[in-house]
Amino acid sequence: MNDKTLRIALIGAGRIGRMHAQHLVHRVPLGTLAAVVDIAEDAAKNCAQPYQVPWHTQYQAVLEDPEVHAVAICTSSTTHTEIIEAAAAAGKHIFCEKPIDLTLARIDRALQAVKLAGVLLQVGFQRRFDPGFRRIRRAIVTGEIGEPHSVHIISRDPVPPPIDFLRLSGGLFLDMTIHDFDMAYFLLGQPVRRVYAAGAVRVDPAIGEIDDVDTATVVLQCVDGTIVTIENSRKATFGYDQRLEVFGSEGSIRVENVHPNTAVVLSKDGRRMDCPHHFFIERYREAYVAELCAFTGSVLSGGVSPLSGEDARVSVEIGLAASRSLRTGLPVDLEPA
Repeated sequence: MNDKTLRIALIGAGRIGRMHAQHLVHRVPLGTLAAVVDIAEDAAKNCAQPYQVPWHTQYQAVLEDPEVHAVAICTSSTTHTEIIEAAAAAGKHIFCEKPIDLTLARIDRALQAVKLAGVLLQVGFQRRFDPGFRRIRRAIVTGEIGEPHSVHIISRDPVPPPIDFLRLSGGLFLDMTIHDFDMAYFLLGQPVRRVYAAGAVRVDPAIGEIDDVDTATVVLQCVDGTIVTIENSRKATFGYDQRLEVFGSEGSIRVENVHPNTAVVLSKDGRRMDCPHHFFIERYREAYVAELCAFTGSVLSGGVSPLSGEDARVSVEIGLAASRSLRTGLPVDLEPA
């Protein structure tokens, strides 16, 4: 592609879509917001109007537009593969929020469509672009902490999503923990051999009524023996809890919570800081920008995807295994890749 900027149509004008629109307009030098699509006309209009771009209620309109080079899919998870296949058939490059889908069969069908069309697909696991987590990966790759023995990931949201969202999300493991599964794979580069999950309803009984859990611990054992422990909760009263530690044969490295400021208050009541960032948009603001910059740069340069569909499929496979483990109370072994 010889264009100096990539014209991207946003499909889905919810919270994450509106954030991507803002970044495309103001913070992604090689990207341009070309149009906004949402089945709710008011949502599409309200997102598009401040940037003076057209809006539509059907995504087919932007797929037929030769001035649109790519799409950013920010709709509900159950609609992703349909739009990916249509976009690929139209020759549009694709950025898609996670997960690609909730079933491996539909993911495989979508990936085949992308391959046949020869377009680039990048999946939106923004944590891979966070400077702290990239620093951990560098420590592992360079051998700075020796051979990894164990990984501990803590990921807790400040509040649960609405129940209507959770009904379509695929459950805790495919909506929330999926980021942690992807992070484990990103950091270690090792396939997972065995998955064991335990979960409970400790935050909101309504979550249990839709056959989901809001509190969970998952243990992964990689093929090289590395053990990954993941702790999740849908409610942390002190803010967005995002911590990670890798322990290795020659040392350890960890990332702590990110706070809005570094001020420390000392008084007769003790030592305290302000709470961490409230939620993911604030915590990972720079990572969201970086992933879109990586996407636009890769498409315009003819490079490979910074986060391919095949890589993103791994986390869904682990998530489905975790769901089976939770139902049966038994570890689930994954087939070798």
